[in-house]
Amino acid sequence: MSKMAAVMESGEDAFKQLFKFYKRRKPPPDFSEVIDFSGKLCSGKVVPIKLNLTAVSDASIVGLRPAQDWRAFGLQGYPGFVFISNPFRKGSQPFWIRQCLKTYPQKPNVCNLDMHMSPSDTQDIWERSVHSLSSPTPPRRQEKSLLERLRWVTLGYHYNWDTKLYSEDHYTPFPADLQLLSQQIALSCGFSDFRPQAGILNYYRSDSSLGIHVDESELDHSRPLISFCFGQSAIFLLGGKQRQDPPTAMFMHSGDVMVMSGQSRLLYHAVPRIVPAPPGLLPSELQNSPTSPDTNSVVEPVSEQDWTVCLRYIESSRINMTVRQVLGPGQSFPQS
Repeated sequence: MSKMAAVMESGEDAFKQLFKFYKRRKPPPDFSEVIDFSGKLCSGKVVPIKLNLTAVSDASIVGLRPAQDWRAFGLQGYPGFVFISNPFRKGSQPFWIRQCLKTYPQKPNVCNLDMHMSPSDTQDIWERSVHSLSSPTPPRRQEKSLLERLRWVTLGYHYNWDTKLYSEDHYTPFPADLQLLSQQIALSCGFSDFRPQAGILNYYRSDSSLGIHVDESELDHSRPLISFCFGQSAIFLLGGKQRQDPPTAMFMHSGDVMVMSGQSRLLYHAVPRIVPAPPGLLPSELQNSPTSPDTNSVVEPVSEQDWTVCLRYIESSRINMTVRQVLGPGQSFPQS
């Protein structure tokens, strides 16, 4: 019997039990059965995947390594699930982290702070947080900056958290740089016509979690869900088509990319725990290299001033971007 089986209790389904197991603080959970795609792969579930390398033509433009250097895996029993272990070029993750913290939360995009603050107060979350995140930690606890209070940002077709729907009249232009990045990942998985139309950015503090859910609000489920992870690591649980199906646990580290497509597009999943690195031991991939990139690259150098704020944030936080195509070819939103 595995160590995991020993924690199971009657009265709760397997997914909920594992979610609570990995979320608990005392005693801390055992991570020995969590798949780590960046290390030695001992799990019999993991299988290497061959990507469509010739289709990826603009990898360097968005800060990715040459596609032939990517390490991609699948899981037995999860057709359509692809895990790409940190395909980013060294020094390019800081740009995407800065976009998530400085650029994407800006208006006209929508965030959780809009629910209880005036538009003028959320107009420039970055500038209103820079002083707090740049200064040394004061002896007594100070009020959290707006960036530290940020929980989600929506892009493109803005997801309505109450109705769980998208709508035609709640839309702002999708970021061109994130569109190009997402399309390079989609091309490698055989989706030549993927159109990024909506994005949800989740911001996790060290004690955050994301409950068990399935992403089904998009009108077209034939296109993939693409997920990017930056900052601290997390435990990701991937289950089945039924909420109670037992999940598989895996680490998501900074720079990792997941693609859920085909039969895996509508599987239940969750993030029960953030796993912070020891202080001062962030991965080398998160070292800023403010050098000039290629002329046609969308990845710009990050100033040391900006990176100081970003680094202070991700020392205790994780950012996750999920990009979706909402409408298939010829589809339109139903009339209200």
